[in-house]
Amino acid sequence: MDSIKNALEESEQVSLCEALDRVLNKGAVVIGEVTISVANVDLIYLSLKVVLTSIETAREMLAFDAEGSC
Repeated sequence: MDSIKNALEESEQVSLCEALDRVLNKGAVVIGEVTISVANVDLIYLSLKVVLTSIETAREMLAFDAEGSC
């Protein structure tokens, strides 16, 4: 069991440079929700959807969407 766990941990280790390269080349979507409450009363609700990618990849995605919708 430990050998499987160690193999998974080793294969899952990605350097910061590799992670940034993947995000910039393929993109990543970050989704989150925040609710601010006081005395159990919800006052503010914030929903976020952020696309992280390089400008070049974003332009390619937009060009692909424009071609696909025609």
